[in-house]
Amino acid sequence: MEQVIHYFQEIDPVLAAFYATLFTWGLTAAGAGLVFLFKSPKRALMDGMLGFTGGVMVAASFWSLLAPGIEMSEGEGFVKVIPAAVGFLLGAGFIFGLDKILPHLHINFKIDEAEGVKTPWHRTTLLVLAITLHNIPEGLAVGVLFGGVASGFEGATIGGAVALALGIGLQNFPEGFAVAVPMRRHGLSRRKSWMYGQASALVEPIAGVLGAWAVLTFEPILPYALSFAAGAMIFVVVEEVIPETQQDKYTDIATMGFIGGFIIMMTLDVGLG
Repeated sequence: MEQVIHYFQEIDPVLAAFYATLFTWGLTAAGAGLVFLFKSPKRALMDGMLGFTGGVMVAASFWSLLAPGIEMSEGEGFVKVIPAAVGFLLGAGFIFGLDKILPHLHINFKIDEAEGVKTPWHRTTLLVLAITLHNIPEGLAVGVLFGGVASGFEGATIGGAVALALGIGLQNFPEGFAVAVPMRRHGLSRRKSWMYGQASALVEPIAGVLGAWAVLTFEPILPYALSFAAGAMIFVVVEEVIPETQQDKYTDIATMGFIGGFIIMMTLDVGLG
């Protein structure tokens, strides 16, 4: 792990963000690849994995994004937390807007419960768009943190950025599987199911590069940018991930998956950051 951290210290931060988000996309593709082995896994397993995803995202939002954003803000008392509050609100508002516009369907929901602008698009397209929607803040978070490290902001560390990329990658693995399996259930071939599953995370390298570039170009926005990514991720967890785990009888399994994901991400961030 020390060699990995050293490597990311030595390369261009935008390139580092690109490589890190390629890693998170790669684990999505690997998770989607499980569709070649399983056609219909237990619903309890799916809900547990989705819960794990939510736990990682919530822990990353605080430990990797909000806490460093507040630490590097100037001022004292209420003034110090204003950038984090503003950025958090803007991030949640950004995903809220996309959620109302972009047609999408949550994983465990029926086709008549699709959200966003009404379209005749197929269920598979709507499912992929739903996951793509909450991969945007994940890629953005990784890119922003790498950009902050390169800008020399106190509180942003290369270990923390690597930990965030690792945590996002870990939760992308079951996420890729969670996208590919419904495709397979609805009659798509294993190859097409895998293609759809991995495609949902292709937005992460794009968002990662944009996030790193924005912070390097406009350094004062970093506390806002970190909190923006946190607000976007929390919105996704509350609006999408948690409801997806509450559609069946395995809510306790999903809850324990959430706790496990939170603990793992917290441990990674504190241990490496």
